[in-house]
Amino acid sequence: MKKDISVIISTFNSPEWLTKVLYGYNTQTYRNFEVVIADDGSDERTRLCLESIQKEVFFPIKHVWHEDNGFQKTIILNKAIQESATDYILMTDGDCIPREDFIEQHIKHREEGYFLSGGYYKLPMNLSQQITREEIYAGKCFDLKWLKKNGIKISFKNNKLVANGLKSWFLNYSTPTTASWNGHNASGWKKDLLAVNGFDERMQYGGEDREFGERMMNLGTKSKQIRYSTVCIHLDHARGYVKPEMIEKNLQIRKETRDQKRTWTEFGIVKKVASIA
Repeated sequence: MKKDISVIISTFNSPEWLTKVLYGYNTQTYRNFEVVIADDGSDERTRLCLESIQKEVFFPIKHVWHEDNGFQKTIILNKAIQESATDYILMTDGDCIPREDFIEQHIKHREEGYFLSGGYYKLPMNLSQQITREEIYAGKCFDLKWLKKNGIKISFKNNKLVANGLKSWFLNYSTPTTASWNGHNASGWKKDLLAVNGFDERMQYGGEDREFGERMMNLGTKSKQIRYSTVCIHLDHARGYVKPEMIEKNLQIRKETRDQKRTWTEFGIVKKVASIA
């Protein structure tokens, strides 16, 4: 049976976190999907992890990999887009465990001419390490009572876990947060992703997802806020790959995209071929 949606999950040398994330996808109420792992050069541990977990989960897993050459997430995401076998793509990260209705909500809210913008609920490191396979399958890691028992404090952001129905609609509608393309929780039509030539492969960490969404919006695709409808919990981790020069370069590219209202990048999926004299 042809799948309805491709879930692209980015990862790099985090098989423990990726395993927990894939357990989350094994709980999904909407089951007609494929998973495409966009692997930015992980070592053998990730391949072995995927071979092992494929025996347990119900969905097919494609492993798209390239050699490690520093932070090249945009390059591997473009390859994963090309490898996806469906008309609709959901992108997330290998440190974000989805609630059981995560894909169902993306399917429910998808609409021609729009991409969907979701958020996440971030956990501290001690809780990220504590969550087990059993707690994911039982949904405990999304249970506010269980989280409070394990140290989570009262906060407005807790609404991301408990809002539903009219309340989630109102919070989506009223939030001041811009509906941008967020790499941890966003979805859109593959034709719209290809229409802007995918991600700008010059970009490394820092706003590369936003710039991608900005080009789609420049082309006429609208964004829809669903941060209180699609719930995933973000596992904590170090970010040793972040460098100030990456951020500065990306800020300049984003500025050019906004100022020039760019809809296409010459550094995306389709490469510009130099003419031969």
